[in-house]
Amino acid sequence: MSKATRNPGPDELELISRLKAKLPVGDSVVVGAGDDCAVIDAGVPGRWQLHKTDAVVEGIHFTKDADPQQVGHKALGRALSDIAAMAGTPRWATITLGLPEGFDVETVESVYDGMSALAKRHGVSLVGGETVSNPDRLFIGVSLVGEVDQDKCILRRGATVGDGVWVTGELGGSIAGHHLEFTPRLAEARWLAAHYQPSAMIDLSDGLAGDLGHLLNEANTGAELLESALPIRREARLRAVESEAAKPPLLAALTDGEDYELCFTLGQGQAVALLDQFRQEFPGTPLGCIGKIVEPLGLKIRQKTGIMEIATRGHVHFQ
Repeated sequence: MSKATRNPGPDELELISRLKAKLPVGDSVVVGAGDDCAVIDAGVPGRWQLHKTDAVVEGIHFTKDADPQQVGHKALGRALSDIAAMAGTPRWATITLGLPEGFDVETVESVYDGMSALAKRHGVSLVGGETVSNPDRLFIGVSLVGEVDQDKCILRRGATVGDGVWVTGELGGSIAGHHLEFTPRLAEARWLAAHYQPSAMIDLSDGLAGDLGHLLNEANTGAELLESALPIRREARLRAVESEAAKPPLLAALTDGEDYELCFTLGQGQAVALLDQFRQEFPGTPLGCIGKIVEPLGLKIRQKTGIMEIATRGHVHFQ
């Protein structure tokens, strides 16, 4: 089929929507497809299981010359970030490794060194997996199981009008290195659930605009963010200065993706106490309130010159 007549097919969200309709779901499933993790009632009193699968592909999520230990770190870290979004504790992981022809054994071992170091840091057992041939490029799939107290599990749904919108860390410019060396916010998420119980939470993998959009869709609300409050990463600002082709810093913070930070919503009246206590507990992790949930649908940015509407769409797969 020629490029001119080729049907591009559905994007990621459209494909997921079509596939979800075909999924059988049993009585033990508390939350199925559509959140950061599936939530399963496995019969343990007061506890739920969290199930997540994720993958990284050479040429898509990392370059061929990337440090293999960092590649391994990223492969596991992406799934850990999703467990964090539910305020859970990761436990067991299995790995599917797709290897190209003529692969280098030492490189593969280094990938596993990166995964193992991160797994040990967070008490995760790597309990097996599968190796297959993948002719063109390296592929790493991670299936991760975690646990969470039933009364501490935080979902994407739950935001209400008036809630503040919060983010950890900084946003944008992750391609400069952050996407390979980020820290999953597991401890921060569990602390938030224990002390403040956010009304909704998600991890920022596809960009703030798109991922916050999921929370807004679940709540059937909108959000108004303050441009001056957005924690834009220094690398995003530098790229805008160094290259005319680079995104403006604001757009980078909203749509670059691969930040692997937490975005959550929280009721009014708790900001001062949260900031003081969080800074004492996690002095190395920035935290800020960047806006609020509002009744009119859509995402808006309040700037010095007025209000700008932003599409709730971040990184798009399958384009």
